[in-house]
Formats: sequence, C-alpha cells, structure tokens
Amino acid sequence: MQFLDDVTPAHDLTYDDVFMVPRESAVASRYDVDLTTRDGTGATLPLVVANMTAIAGKRMAETVARRGALTVLPQDIPAPVVADVVAHVKSRHLVFDTPIQLRPDQTVAEALSLMPKRAHRAAVVVVEGRPVGIVTEEDCRDVDRFAQAGQVMRAPAVVIEADTAPRDAFDQIDAARVALAVAVDADGSLVGVLTRTGALRATLYDPAVDESGSLRVAAAVGVTGDVDAKASALLAAGVDCLVVDTAHGHQDRMIDALSAVRALSPEVPVAAGNVVSAAGARALLKSGADIVKVGVGPGAMCTTRMMTGVGRPQFSAVLECAEAAADLGGHVWADGGVRHPRDVALALAAGASSVMVGSWFAGTHESPGDLLEDADGRAYKVSFGMASARAVANRTVTESAYDRARKSLYEEGISSSRMYLDPQRPGVEDLIDQICSGVRSACTYAGATSLAELHERALVGVQSAAGFHEGRPLPTSW
Repeated sequence: MQFLDDVTPAHDLTYDDVFMVPRESAVASRYDVDLTTRDGTGATLPLVVANMTAIAGKRMAETVARRGALTVLPQDIPAPVVADVVAHVKSRHLVFDTPIQLRPDQTVAEALSLMPKRAHRAAVVVVEGRPVGIVTEEDCRDVDRFAQAGQVMRAPAVVIEADTAPRDAFDQIDAARVALAVAVDADGSLVGVLTRTGALRATLYDPAVDESGSLRVAAAVGVTGDVDAKASALLAAGVDCLVVDTAHGHQDRMIDALSAVRALSPEVPVAAGNVVSAAGARALLKSGADIVKVGVGPGAMCTTRMMTGVGRPQFSAVLECAEAAADLGGHVWADGGVRHPRDVALALAAGASSVMVGSWFAGTHESPGDLLEDADGRAYKVSFGMASARAVANRTVTESAYDRARKSLYEEGISSSRMYLDPQRPGVEDLIDQICSGVRSACTYAGATSLAELHERALVGVQSAAGFHEGRPLPTSW
C-alpha cells in the first residue's frame, strides 16, 4: 500500500479518514477478482464472523461457510455445545440450505416461531423423512394459530434431485415462479432447500471446506483457567481454526496461553489477539500465533475507548500490525469498526488477510437472537458486547454469587442494543453479496486480481470529514 504523494500522515487514521485513488487497470470484470484469503484458514472470502454470543451460532456458521467465509464460535459456549455445533456445521450440504422441518400435526404458531431463522421464511413439512409440503408465512396469514401445518401446506412446486447443478436448479425455480425448490436424495428423503437466489449464489461463491469436503468453522478459547484442556476439547471437536482471545492481547497471560496451545501441536491455524501495535503483533507471532487479531475499541458494542481512553484508530492499527506480521510470515485479521463495504476494502488494502464482522451481521435472520418488532413494526434483534455486564454474567454463571457481583460492577460494552434488519438485505448472505460487490469493485479500480495485489497496488489518500460526507449517497434530492 502507498499513500498519495508518498506522504505518510503524522497522525493515526480511521477508515473514514482515508480513500483509495483509482489506478490504471487491466482487470476487465469484478468476476476476475479472486477473494481467497492467504492466511491458511481455507476461507475463500476474506470475512470472519466475530466470536460474539449474539452473532456467532450454528445457523450463522453454516450459512457463511457455504459462501466461503468463517465463523468463530464464542469462548463462553460450553465445550460439549461447541462440539455439537461443529458436528452440525460439518454435516451440512455445500449447496442446499438446511430447512426448518415440521410435522403435519405441528401448529401454525410453532411454524411462525421458527420461520424467522430463515431469510426465505418457509418450512418443509416432512413425514418419515420425506417432504410432503411447504409452509410459508403467506400461508399462515389470517389463519388460526392452532391450525395444523398439514392443513395450510402446499405441495412443493419444484422437487429436484440432490445432484442437480445449481444453474439447472435456478432455471427450474425461475420457470415455476416459486420461492424455493426442495431437494431429495435417491429414495425421496429430504436433503435441503434452495431458493432462486441461493442457486445463483452457488454459481458465484466457493464454500470454505476442509480436506474431507466439509464446511469449515472456528472456535475461541480464553486466556484464563485450564487453557490447554479447553483448547484440546476444541481441537478434538474438529474446529478448523483456534482463536485465543482476550481484550488485551499484549500481556503475559496471552503469551502463556499461546505456549499452552502450541504445546498441543495443533494442525490448524492459531489466531490470537487483540493488539493494535507492531510490538504487540510481533509478540504474539513469536509466541506461536499464525494470525493476529487487530483492534481495541472500534466495535459498535464496545465502550473501551470511552471508558478507558485505550485503543487506536483502526486503519492505522491494521496497517502497522500487517507490516510487522508480514516481516515474520504471519497475517492479521482486522477486528471491528467496519460499517460499509468500503471499510472492508480499506482494511484489506492496509494488509489484513480477513476482516472480522460483528454488529453488522447481528441484524440478520441468521444471528442467534429472537426476531422482535418495535412499536412501528420494524424487525430487530438484540445484540450486546462481549465485555458488557450481560456477557460477563453469562461467562461467570458457575462462579459464586460474590464473585459474579464483583465482576458485574465493571463493564466495557453495551448490554442491549437493537440491531435492525435492513428490509432490502435481511439475511447475512445479502450483506455478503453487498460486501463482496464493493471489495471486488475496489480491486478493479486498483487494478488487482487478488487480495495480495490489492495490498500492493492500493493508493490511499487522507480526507477531511467533508470529503467523507461528499462520498455518501443522498436518500432524497437536495
């Protein structure tokens, strides 16, 4: 990366402070750009779902892995539950989505309570493993809530075989003018469902898969307690990346935790953080990390900077840490502070191998929380920071009342925030489409066909607040 006119700013920068200048380009199409990461995680997109309880669950993990990204399961989830989630994700189909399944005798109320976990808002009625009907929200409208699914279901309009090519599935769904197709195996058992857009995405994205062809998923472990035992359990569960995680990564306990993890000789990449300086990045890499998480305080749910004054503007933090990591053969994840596709592109230009996304993905159908509505009927989910009182209470549930009460006095995060679903992009895949479109276009402007070329060719300038404001679209005319 190069600053415009070769002038390195004397002060630190956020994503809003910078812009990329177009360069001569021979890249004819955004589809000529390869977004595969180079950090050894096996992801085909440079996106990582942050290890936050309100965001990273099994539904999120399987969905983003199917598109090529990675989800990090939070450290406060019990090891047996993590093992179940990992097994679930790795058993999912690479093309067909996992449907909500109903028995014919289940009620409309039950169906409506489950449908918000799917962006297509539909469920499949199954008898002895075979699909017999589809129920959508439209089918349940103005229907008694105690009516049974078998009474309101419709026969599947499009039933395809499990080996149907995505392009052929798209054509069948499009011709039938229906929301989705039902996929079955040779004996007619349900395999999954596929929407028209899902079939299109299956031709554009490559799933993130391990050596056995199963979807990838990562998990986090903290730096306190029996770190080696916890890490061993996660590795035994089959995680594809182990994340050693704490708010302040440049400390002795992190170094000790990394030593304990490295003693296990893990065969998967180890990420660790968080830090914001070259010294912090070098310390973690020399202690055994393959990837360093960069960011203190830029997240939407984090109050660390306001509470402590500690942190660093994220663009400069990523740039400095990425340079230090490259010298040692390591990589960095830019963790937090992204609110627009441009921010992701700028983080990658600064040298990040992947960008961690948290609150941006909280307001989607796939995040773990319940879908709620405000007084105006706007759909939202509740999110919270991982250093908030709510998260601390979840992590300390096995401790004494005194210890829990003492820890609850100190928090550095928001315990409850409404994350509204974008009516135009209510699913995480919709946001991935938007992000990848922006990043691919940024690469074409830079003349880059890969993330490595983007970092090499990016020409970055510094702008005023007015410059950033000028680039924002207007919802109405002036």
